[in-house]
Amino acid sequence: MKPPTEQESNWDDVPADIKDTFERLGIPQAERSYLAGVGAQYDSELVYHNIQESAAKQGVVYSGIEEALHGPYAELIREHFMKLITPRDHKFAALHGAVWSGGSFVYVPAGVHMDYPLQSYFRLNAKGAGQFEHTLIIVEDDADLHFIEGCSAPKYNVANLHAGAVELFVGKRAHLRYSTIENWSKNMYNLNTKRARCDEEGQIEWISGSFGSHVGYLYPMSILAGRKAQSSFTGITFAGAGQNLDTGCKVVMAAPKTTASIETKSISKDGGISTFRSSVVATPAAEGSACTVSCQSLMLDDRSRSDTIPAMDIRCQDVNIGHEATIGRIGDDKIFYLMSRGISEEEARTMIVNGFAEPVSKELPLEYAVEMNNLIKLEMEGAIG
Repeated sequence: MKPPTEQESNWDDVPADIKDTFERLGIPQAERSYLAGVGAQYDSELVYHNIQESAAKQGVVYSGIEEALHGPYAELIREHFMKLITPRDHKFAALHGAVWSGGSFVYVPAGVHMDYPLQSYFRLNAKGAGQFEHTLIIVEDDADLHFIEGCSAPKYNVANLHAGAVELFVGKRAHLRYSTIENWSKNMYNLNTKRARCDEEGQIEWISGSFGSHVGYLYPMSILAGRKAQSSFTGITFAGAGQNLDTGCKVVMAAPKTTASIETKSISKDGGISTFRSSVVATPAAEGSACTVSCQSLMLDDRSRSDTIPAMDIRCQDVNIGHEATIGRIGDDKIFYLMSRGISEEEARTMIVNGFAEPVSKELPLEYAVEMNNLIKLEMEGAIG
């Protein structure tokens, strides 16, 4: 569903009803404080996009992907679009390739280091709708970028579908940090596909927070295609009543001396189901590579469920790959200690859960860390009993 507006470059020109939505989400404030650029997609169209002059002067391109297809970077987009994620991967990738609409295009020239993050925010606002935005980021050799993506949707009594795609290309000795906070409503089917390719000595960092949605399947994938390429994934998932969140990470080590780390936290309460899956593939070319996988799960009651399903496909001799998983509950002694200091039981549980999530929140910019802590606080309301 397309909003009744064209893309604007001045916040004051955005229609009042759409502007009010993003005002309440805090996007203009975030941009004014320190972000280099903001793109906001309302349903299927990019309706607000602005990039600070300092970024543009460095040759950085940040625009709606449909807009960029009509500019000088059209051929570059065609060379990369749907190359990491192909319609043959699975049925939702095929659906995305057929009906995609909107999304962001980012190009960082060789040697350019962005001092500020770029931000994109997607909000699905129509009942019973699907959102199929496509994000394409190309970071050339020796460049550096931090990209932040936020997603949300209001609550309806009918199902919504989010089947977007993210393709990230990281050049030689380049670095890309991709941070995501997803706060979907509980009627959402979140079936997003994300994939990155790193060349020699390139680095990809995934920071992921998954909240909301009725059913979620999300497994960001790193293809380490160049010698000494690196990947790290840090994520947290919170599954509450009626939620089945199946998340994790994939790594393909396709070159010598590549390294990867996967660290995840999952929280489940009120009968929520949280499943972690990891897939690590060491190809015959991955000699001297290493990967560590760590999954920690916290169940807040005896009705919830948490599963860990690791998969390792090792096809060469000289690799070092390990996996560890722990599942536990909040100890009564910790609750008692905090309550003895005058803290209520509900607040004590929230403090412990926030501490559990701290490795993820500390990797986020300040306002996103605050948002994540507030989301956890909202999820924890009424968690006693």
